[in-house]
Amino acid sequence: MTQIAVLGLGNFGTALARNWLLAGHTVRGWTVEQEVFDSMQKSGINEKYLAGISLDGLEVFMDIAPTVAAADIIALALPSSVVLEVFDQLLEHLQPDQILIDLAKGLAPGDQLISDVIGSKLAAAGLTNPLCVMMGPTIAPELAMGVYTTALVASENVEVAQQVAATLSTPSLALAAASDPKGAEYWGAFKNVIALACGVVDGLKQDGRGGDNLKAAVFTAGYREAVRVLPQLGAHPDTALSAAGIGDLFVTATSPHGRNREMGERLGRGQTLEEAQADMVMVSEGVRAARMFKQLFAAESVPAPFVDTVCGLLDNELSMDEFLARVMTAE
Repeated sequence: MTQIAVLGLGNFGTALARNWLLAGHTVRGWTVEQEVFDSMQKSGINEKYLAGISLDGLEVFMDIAPTVAAADIIALALPSSVVLEVFDQLLEHLQPDQILIDLAKGLAPGDQLISDVIGSKLAAAGLTNPLCVMMGPTIAPELAMGVYTTALVASENVEVAQQVAATLSTPSLALAAASDPKGAEYWGAFKNVIALACGVVDGLKQDGRGGDNLKAAVFTAGYREAVRVLPQLGAHPDTALSAAGIGDLFVTATSPHGRNREMGERLGRGQTLEEAQADMVMVSEGVRAARMFKQLFAAESVPAPFVDTVCGLLDNELSMDEFLARVMTAE
């Protein structure tokens, strides 16, 4: 039995906690949301993010210290926009042998990988805690219900990745170890940009401009660009064909539960970006990722017309028709 701390009880963190509880592990969860804490204390259910799903046995705290005190593994199930802020709070409570798993699918400020920043913070604090990233097709409602899926656990220390994958695999969540955390993390962020663009096409179906043929073409254009540009940033080419690459991309771009696809669909239906963001309960990482990738590729002199086109739509620099024409021909 392993003791696991899950920092962040959104839909993904909650779904993972349930999987690990059912597998016999001891799990504690941390949240900053009073309504989530109160709901869990009252009924053992996270009504805000996973209504109707029992989390019997999950201890929930709003203080990091008791959450991680006895943990063997600490999972950072947080949006990329806040994960580093929370990690700063976590640092003083870390024990030397605790393994960290970064689940955030985005980039850090300054166009850095979140795991790289976490590694730098650990080094500055004189800590050497093992660090992994976990990426894959893990839509939360299905994960919580025990629908079978797979994901990649990647670390520069492949033995740590193998240990974590073996420990945290469950009857419905098969984890595979890999040694390309950089590639897994870049794919985890980039697929959100592609999923957002595919969602736009879904939204355009209401007026006849969208359709499955167009969505497949947009999917292909985005995937083609990712395969070309991400290795230039250090991703291993094989990661494109893994659960962290095409697997995560496919489910995020096609599932009705995909938050980035939903964001795009709202834009395709005519909502402004501000309206869509205000209406969504969960964070869409694709908007932030698109803008940060644009800056990163520009700084590295790497042409990325697909990303540029998505940003053009987000920033109201392109009409919807201009977006469609350009995204189809992005090379």
